[in-house]
Amino acid sequence: MRAVGVIPARFASSRFPGKPLATLLDKPLIIWVVEGASRSKFLERVIVATDDERIAEAVESAGYCAVLTSGDHKSGSDRIWEVASSLDADVIVNIQGDEATITGETIDACIKPFLDRDDIDVVTLCAPIRDSDELTNPHVVKVVTASSGLALYFSRSPVPRSNNSEVLSPVHHRHIGIYAYKREALRLFCETPPSAPEKTERLEQLRGLELGLRYHVVEIDYAGIDVNTPADLEKAIEVLKRVKGE
Repeated sequence: MRAVGVIPARFASSRFPGKPLATLLDKPLIIWVVEGASRSKFLERVIVATDDERIAEAVESAGYCAVLTSGDHKSGSDRIWEVASSLDADVIVNIQGDEATITGETIDACIKPFLDRDDIDVVTLCAPIRDSDELTNPHVVKVVTASSGLALYFSRSPVPRSNNSEVLSPVHHRHIGIYAYKREALRLFCETPPSAPEKTERLEQLRGLELGLRYHVVEIDYAGIDVNTPADLEKAIEVLKRVKGE
C-alpha cells in the first residue's frame, strides 16, 4: 500500500489571513505541520498543496515539497485532489494545515486500518469530549459512530442529543479533521457537488456519507490544537512549549 500525505494551505482566510505563515516559536505554522506529518511511518511523501507562492517558498526553503495549485478551489479536498490525481498512490491523507501539534503517530492511526480491512473507504479520527464547553461549541465537530466503528453522522450540534446538554457520556466524541482516503473514494467525493446536509452543517464529510462512503472512525487520545484564530495560535504556542520542555 502506497500512502501520500497532502496538506492544503491557502493564504486567504476570513478569520486569520496569512495563517500558514504565522510564527509559532521559531518557525511558521505550516512548517510545524509538515515536520509532524513527515514523522509518519506509513507516508511515502508529504506535499503541501497551496495557491500562494509565499507559502510554497517557505515550505521549500525548509527542505520540504510544495506544489502550486489553482486559486479557484472551494475546499481543501479539491485542492488535494488536484495534486493527488497525478500521484501513484493507493491512499491519500488529507492533513489539515492548521494542526500545529500533529504527530506521525496520529497520522499512522488514520492509515493503519487500511492494512487490516478492505470494507472501508475513508478513515478519520475522533477523541472523547471531556469538556462540556466543547460539546456545545459549534466550532468543535462531533461524530456519532456505530458499534462497527463506521460513522453515522457528523454535526456541529451536541450529538447524540441529551436532555441535559452539559452532561457528558462515553458516546460524545469530537471529530479530528484528518482523512485517509482510498484513491477512488477521494475522486468520487471531489467530482460530486456538495449535498444539502453538507451545506446546512458546513461539513463536507456529510457529502461522503450521502454518497455511501464508509467512514471508519478510530478513537485516539488526542489534545491537539486547531489554529483557526490568533487566539488559537497563542494556545498552540503554550502546548508546543510544554512539548519542548520550555
